[in-house]
Amino acid sequence: MYPRLNIQKDSIAKNASYLASFCNKNGISIAGVTKVLCGSLELAEIFLKNGIKIIADSRVKNLDRIKSCFPQAYTMLIRIPMISELKQAVSVSDCILVSDIHTLTVISEVSREKGKIPDIFYMVDMGDLREGVWFEQAVQEIRTACSIGNVNLLGIGTNLGCFGGVLPTVENMRKLVEIKEKINVSTIRDISGGSTVTLKMLEDGVLPKEITNLRIGEAIVCGTDATGGRNVPNTLQDTVLLEAEIIEIKDKPSVPYGETGYDAFGRKHEFIDYGIRKKAILAIGEQDVSSSGMTPMDKNIKVLHSSSDHTIIDITDCEENYRVGDIIDFKLSYGALLRASTSPYVEKIFK
Repeated sequence: MYPRLNIQKDSIAKNASYLASFCNKNGISIAGVTKVLCGSLELAEIFLKNGIKIIADSRVKNLDRIKSCFPQAYTMLIRIPMISELKQAVSVSDCILVSDIHTLTVISEVSREKGKIPDIFYMVDMGDLREGVWFEQAVQEIRTACSIGNVNLLGIGTNLGCFGGVLPTVENMRKLVEIKEKINVSTIRDISGGSTVTLKMLEDGVLPKEITNLRIGEAIVCGTDATGGRNVPNTLQDTVLLEAEIIEIKDKPSVPYGETGYDAFGRKHEFIDYGIRKKAILAIGEQDVSSSGMTPMDKNIKVLHSSSDHTIIDITDCEENYRVGDIIDFKLSYGALLRASTSPYVEKIFK
């Protein structure tokens, strides 16, 4: 059935093996993030077989499924948890990222009830404006956190490049290291320095040696670094292909006919008149994937726009004589893959 994702296990395994080796040689552990494929058990297995010992995800439901299948795996919950999910989070997570004293206090209470002591990374906002105590108040708050029992405050961490697009630099990484040093508590021994976007610093040899962990998903699954706008060196990008089926082919104008307003998603499109063009409609839309992140394997195809269930492509300049029922292949950006893997209408095939 179409649309579907063809996921190349061998390519992802090679990326996982290379990055695990590269990071380990530099004293850094990888938390392999499975969320881009919805906590896929197949992806978790690839990680575990290729040198990645920590399985990370942002959803408790995904970690529950992974822990049930791989009970010996060390699991990390990388989205700060909701109070309402803490009982399950403590049960299925060996490590939890937090950014709030109250949340940590409740984790402590739940841990006492369950007879379990989870590892904790306390998150510090180094400027990206997502989760974490603001770096200027971090030392005092995390010292307070250290007094809370029934948890093991293993380290501090940060997230960069996801909300504000702030890149990791020598300056903000050094500030993170200085925060750990000023806290001056012996149990806090690790620093999680971010995600795929931090790899560039490691490649360039400028990542402070005190950084001991990175949370990596995109570089392994896609071979890309979206925030840095690059392919990650020595990784493969032929990891996932989206296949979508043509349901209509017609010659139509380039510009809509009639008075125009906003589309169903509140967008106002600008159209350029190229005359009559051969257009194909694919049976996939915004409910399934972000069309802006779709790159056709046929370089003569142009992705135009999409509605909730349809994507319009221009096939005028194609050498291939496409027909209704033909399948079009696309590479996907990280964001497009995230949405496609989440859609129940997109089949996932591991090869």
